[in-house]
Parts: sequence; C-alpha cells; structure tokens
Amino acid sequence: MPWVVVVPVKPFARAKSRLGPDIDSRRAALARAFAADTVAAVRAVQAVRLVVVVTGDRAAREALRGPGIHLLGEPTPAGLNAAASTGIAWVRRHHPDAAVAVVTADLPALRAEDAATVLRLAAEHPRAVVADREGTGSTVLTAWPGEPLQPLFGPDSMQRHRRDGAVRLHESELVRAARDVDTATQLAEAVRLGVGQATARVLAD
Repeated sequence: MPWVVVVPVKPFARAKSRLGPDIDSRRAALARAFAADTVAAVRAVQAVRLVVVVTGDRAAREALRGPGIHLLGEPTPAGLNAAASTGIAWVRRHHPDAAVAVVTADLPALRAEDAATVLRLAAEHPRAVVADREGTGSTVLTAWPGEPLQPLFGPDSMQRHRRDGAVRLHESELVRAARDVDTATQLAEAVRLGVGQATARVLAD
C-alpha cells in the first residue's frame, strides 16, 4: 500500500520554546534540524510515495525542499491540527489511492527503518496512532485510503485519538518514533537514542 506522509511544520523562530534558556540561542536551528531529520527519515522509506510539508514559514520551505517533497502553504496558519488537516485534504484530493500518515516534525532520532516499521504496523488498521514516550501525546497518526482522519494533536491527544477510533501501535517497537522533543530532558534522551545528521551538526557547534 502506498503512503503519502504529511509533516506540519511550525515557523522555526517560534518553535521549541520549552527547550530552556541554555539552548535558546540554538532553538530555531534545532527546530529546523529536527524537521530536516524527520523528513529525511520518512522520505527514505520505500513505501512512501511523497512527503507533504505543510508550513507557512519561508525558512521551512527553503530548508525542506527537495526530491520527493511537496511544499504546501498555509494561507492562514492556525496551529498543528489545522495544518495537518490541510495536508490530509490535499492528499485525499491528489492521491486518493494512498494511505495517509501525519508525522510530527520533532522526531530527530527517527530513522528510515523506524518509519518503515510504523507504516507496516499501521497498515494493519484502518486508523492507527503512535504515542509519545510519555504515553499522553501522539507523534504519528495514520489512516487507510478513504478512511476519515481527524488530527487531534495537543495535550492528552493519545486518548482523544483512541476515542476517535485509532488503534495504538506498540511503543516498545517504536522507541525512536515515539521520542518527540519539546524539552531539554527529551532532547537528551533523543541524543542517547541517536539523532540524525542535521541535529547532530547543530549540537556539535
């Protein structure tokens, strides 16, 4: 089953404010690197036909453009769920035969093999969701072709996605896919798991 993956991306300058003062000078650079590593991992999966980056940020468009990437603008940015919905609607119109996955742009430890495992497991369910490492949020939301999909990211999104019919995929197999990064502690865990090249370069500076 072919997949089209939607990655909503916030403006880098306003992203990751919870990383803390020690990282503040590199916050925008890290947000950019997280997104780049996330997109690179997903794009490398054989089953992924296209990655749709949804953003109203010029810097994000410049940073993430490339083969296998479709850049979709946000005329009136209204948050993560609105951006995800914009991407889902575009996929349904232009790739009706493809399953759709929404992947958050802050998974710097994600590898192509992790993303492939997520999609392989998700393909078994009409709708599926990956919980974050804390078990309360969500990092990936998926649906079969034609299956309704309502993104409900935010506090307690795991429960909300499950109440909406998504099956939770087993986190034990998906540690890197579950490690989103909003805080310095979460970044340290991602580093222990092994981050992608873009994030590693920023942290090495």
